[in-house]
Amino acid sequence: MNYIENTYICLAAPLLLAILCLRADARRSLSFVLAGMTACLLSAYVSAFIADTSGTDLTSASYEIAPVVEEIMKSLPVLFYLLVFEPKKRNAISGTLMTAVGFATFENICFLTSFGTSDLLRLLIRGFGTGAMHVVCGMVVAIGLFFLWDQVWLQAVGGFALLCVVITFHAIFNIFVGQTGVVFWIGSVIPLTIMFLYHAFFRRMIRFD
Repeated sequence: MNYIENTYICLAAPLLLAILCLRADARRSLSFVLAGMTACLLSAYVSAFIADTSGTDLTSASYEIAPVVEEIMKSLPVLFYLLVFEPKKRNAISGTLMTAVGFATFENICFLTSFGTSDLLRLLIRGFGTGAMHVVCGMVVAIGLFFLWDQVWLQAVGGFALLCVVITFHAIFNIFVGQTGVVFWIGSVIPLTIMFLYHAFFRRMIRFD
């Protein structure tokens, strides 16, 4: 799996250089994108290790192991940011979303290097389906932080509950897209539908400031 590490280095190097040159919000956003990409790389290691040691096949691992590992790994950069820097609500929420974007971007690039670029339809489904799924998971956590921000104990308990929610959603999505026919298409459009509904009906009600 050396191609994953090589891909990560090629993508992370210019991001790291840009982070060193930028200031404030731009630096923070790129740092979370890089953190999301790093979380994706580490998730591949952890998921593969657990699958190998438990004797789980690839299909079962994508349903049972990958959702748990990936969502936990995505939450770690944000958790570190919350505990160490005690940021403002807006910065924590944007960091959560940017981490999800970085994770989804690197995962999609690894998909390209594994399966090629010849099947445009498959790439569109991957980009807008799986990519949207990761963003939706980040959006759910961000909205949760928005409502739980004012109480520390609610952040802890609610954060764990939100993590369980996104793990479940991630697992259900993987089960759907692991099928064929109508079930596959339904699973692929669920994250996009959720994002559309959010932008159409709830975006004005929830202002991240």
